[in-house]
Amino acid sequence: MTQILKVQYKKLLIIAVATISVLLIPFIAMQLTDAVNWKLNDFVVAGLLLFSTGLAFDLVLRTIPKRKHRVIAIFCLLIFLFLIWAELAVGIFGSPFAGS
Repeated sequence: MTQILKVQYKKLLIIAVATISVLLIPFIAMQLTDAVNWKLNDFVVAGLLLFSTGLAFDLVLRTIPKRKHRVIAIFCLLIFLFLIWAELAVGIFGSPFAGS
């Protein structure tokens, strides 16, 4: 493997491990309390959302040269992530795919 492929593979692995680590929080909470009730599709959707956001972060960090613009782009990605997560969880916009 070339050095570039090793670096890209390592980045993907870090994003995947971070995604799984975040998903362990509701999984462990489900074992301890009945207040958290996620189904398999909830984990799949959350995993796809978190993994794709991680990939978008990596893309921003690799392609945007100015630090100020990177910070703005990452802030926008975070806002987008939180809005989608909130919509799926409680339906703050009342869209057809809302969780409520």
